[in-house]
Parts: sequence; structure tokens; C-alpha cells
Amino acid sequence: MFTLRPARETDRAALYRICLETGASGQDATHLYADPLILGHVYAGPYLTYAPEFAFVLEQAGGEVAGYVLGVPDTAAFEATLDREWWPPLRELYPDPAGIPHAERTPDQRIAHLIHHPPRAPQDLLSVYPAHLHIDLLPDAQGGGRGRALMTTLLDALREAGVAGVHLGVGEGNTRAQGFYRHLGFQELGRAPGSVTFGLPLT
Repeated sequence: MFTLRPARETDRAALYRICLETGASGQDATHLYADPLILGHVYAGPYLTYAPEFAFVLEQAGGEVAGYVLGVPDTAAFEATLDREWWPPLRELYPDPAGIPHAERTPDQRIAHLIHHPPRAPQDLLSVYPAHLHIDLLPDAQGGGRGRALMTTLLDALREAGVAGVHLGVGEGNTRAQGFYRHLGFQELGRAPGSVTFGLPLT
């Protein structure tokens, strides 16, 4: 039995754990990272901090969180907030591996590089799809329409906020997730090495 509810600050550790345990294109990435928090610092923590009203979780009967969807209505404003408030203390914790060739970086160093050089969503994308989201479910929570329910809850919240469209990125090899997004009406917008961008109009 699962309950879908708004995320709370007390869920932060669970969100970080799920982020790590789904961090290899939906598979467990625990063995890949020396620091178990570094993925969550990028893909989970800032959403709970700066857009809690667009964060929802699946809670199991025993109270354990087994999945989440996290979104922001205004990606450009979110990126600016992270530049001012979120990234600076993390840059003190994680050195910039800029002097190490990309191919020689560890997984932790690749994420540290993102902390020091966060990618920017292109303006032509944001003009149509200003929101973005992340969704992750542990294996026990997958199936049964739970992912769809999480997505629908967030998409409805974004619509109520007057957001015109939402985009997301997914690993190029994660064909299962790509099929899931297409089934929800998302359309492929473009590809970059290793990733695919999808978008969905909301109005």
C-alpha cells in the first residue's frame, strides 16, 4: 500500500537515498559513488529547499518513502537561486576537478564538476517549457500506475500555477523511462551525447 503526499523536510534523507539508489539510469548507483550524498545535492536537495510545493512522494505503509517527483515552475529563476544560495557552500566541500581530463574523472568528480559548472537550460527551450522535473521510484514502487500518479499530481500543480510547459532530461540508454514519458504525452525535443530531452505543453 502506497500513499501519495506532499514532500516534507523530514523526507530529505529519503530523497537523497532514492536519488542514489536510482542514480544509474534508474538502477542502484550506490557502488559508483564514494560520497553517498553528492547526487542528492544536485538532483534532490535543492528542489525540496526552494520548491517544496512542487515536491511529492510515495510513502509505503510502514512510513518509508519509496519514490518522488520534484519540479520547479521557473527553471531560469531556480538556476539563479542556486547560483546565489545553493552552490557556493557545496563548492567549498567539493573541489573543482577542472584540471583532470573528463575521461579520467571518477563519478564523484563528474558530479563535482556540475556543482562548479552547472549547465544552463537554453532560452529557446525555456520559452516554451519553462518548468522541469525529476522523478525516481525504487523497484518496489514501480508499476501499478504509481509513476503516472506522481507525474499527474505534479503536472496538475504546475498547471494550477499557470505554467505553460515542462521539460525533463533522461539518459539515452534508459529506454524504459523514455517509453514512460512518451506514454504520458511528452515529445522528444532533442538529443545530446548521453541524454534525451522531452517536453510537454501544459496550457
